[in-house]
Amino acid sequence: MIPHEILLEALDAAERSATPGRPVYMLNMLRFRESALYQDGRDESPCSGREAFFERYVPAFRRLAAGRSIQRVFAGHVIAKIVAPAGADWDIAALNEYADFATFRAIVDTDAYRSEAQPHRLAALDDFRLFMLDKVM
Repeated sequence: MIPHEILLEALDAAERSATPGRPVYMLNMLRFRESALYQDGRDESPCSGREAFFERYVPAFRRLAAGRSIQRVFAGHVIAKIVAPAGADWDIAALNEYADFATFRAIVDTDAYRSEAQPHRLAALDDFRLFMLDKVM
């Protein structure tokens, strides 16, 4: 689990890089656990990492994001690794557009996200990467 202080530092750095009022794109690279692993003492029924992500995390995130300007641009299965280092094996890649960085931060930098959504994401994923992108073309 990412310590909260490190997450806040990463969010602060991303905020300094973002142009206020300009859309940002969040690229998620996800690798699921075979079985979800809850490390926070939650009493959740056993399921796969994929199920924890799509049946628990995604609905919780959508509830927290309701009414905000967010659009899924693309989501798909990674079907081949063409050029990547060893260990860069991902199940899903997803690209989401947010109205601006403040919209993203207003969701993920909250106690509600940390208690209602994040535990499912962390339990579901064996590894992940999250990149903030700015449109250049």
